[in-house]
Amino acid sequence: MPTLDDLKLSLRLDGDDDDQLLTGYLNTAKSYITQAVGTESDSFYDDASVVDLFNTAVLALASAYYNYRSSLIPTTAISINLPVDSIIGQLRGLYDLKMEANTDGQSN
Repeated sequence: MPTLDDLKLSLRLDGDDDDQLLTGYLNTAKSYITQAVGTESDSFYDDASVVDLFNTAVLALASAYYNYRSSLIPTTAISINLPVDSIIGQLRGLYDLKMEANTDGQSN
């Protein structure tokens, strides 16, 4: 999982004024993505073919939470989750394949 320092680097932030807020956003993003993809296999998110996708999605979502904190703005609403939604779709496919492989391995 990306660290607070990874998120701050991604956002180009110095200092520690928002560290508590950013940590909450990281935890929330991780929870959102794992619940959207699947929670039965924690090791799935550490797999070499998945870790970069997962980390990118977590950073993108946590960054969006930080950058778009105000819910009351006088502009058109734009979905901030387009890249995250795309990555979640990829992760769901990989997760289903892993769960299927695990099921097939147990039935033999």
